[in-house]
Amino acid sequence: MDDTILRQSIIDELEFEPSIDAAHIGVAAESGVVTLTGHVPTFAEKNKIADVVCRVKGVRGLAQEIEVRPRGEHRAADDEIAKRALSVIRWNTVIPDGTVLVKVQDAVVTLTGTVEWNYQRNAAAEAVRGLSGVIDVNNNIEVIPVPTAFDVKKRIEDALKRAAEVEAKSITVDVDGFGRVKLEGRVNAWSERNAVERAAWSAPGVKIVDDRIIVV
Repeated sequence: MDDTILRQSIIDELEFEPSIDAAHIGVAAESGVVTLTGHVPTFAEKNKIADVVCRVKGVRGLAQEIEVRPRGEHRAADDEIAKRALSVIRWNTVIPDGTVLVKVQDAVVTLTGTVEWNYQRNAAAEAVRGLSGVIDVNNNIEVIPVPTAFDVKKRIEDALKRAAEVEAKSITVDVDGFGRVKLEGRVNAWSERNAVERAAWSAPGVKIVDDRIIVV
C-alpha cells in the first residue's frame, strides 16, 4: 500500500474512533512503518490510539512517540498515584490479594510480583492504565504457574530415580491438590528414608510431607 494512502487511512480511523481526540496527533508512514507523535491527556488514550492504528490494513510496524500530558496545572503526586493504583488492583477480583507490588516514579508506574496466569498480569496493567496522572506503565509482573499434583508427583519420582542410595521402585508417592505428599514403602536404612523425604521436600508446591516409609 502507498504510504500516502496508508497515512490518510490511519487519520480517518483515528477521527472515526469516538473515544479519541486526534487533534494533537501527528501521523507519518514509511514503508508501512507508522510513527505517531503529539500528546494526549492520559496513558489509556495513548494505548487506545496504538490499538486503533494497528487494526488499519497495511500497518507493518508502529513507533509510538506520543507524550502523555495530564490536563490542568496540578499533576498528581507519585504517592497519590501509588495509592490509587493499589486501590484499583485490590478491587479487581481477578488479581489475587498481595501478589502485585506498585512503584511510582515521575508518574511512571512499575508493577512487580508474581501471578499464576497471564490474564491476571494483563488485568493489573489495565487497571492502572486508566488512572489520571499516569504517563507510562512498566508491567514486570512474572507469571509462575502453580504446579499440579501430577507435576509434583513426577518431579519427586524422577528425583528418587536419580538418587543412588534409594531404591525408587520400593517407594510409593501420592500427592493431593493441596501440596500434601504421602510417602509409603520400605527401605533398608534411615539414611535412605531421609533421602526420600529430602526428595519430596525439594519439589515446588510441597507444603506437607507425610512420611510413612518403614525401615526394615
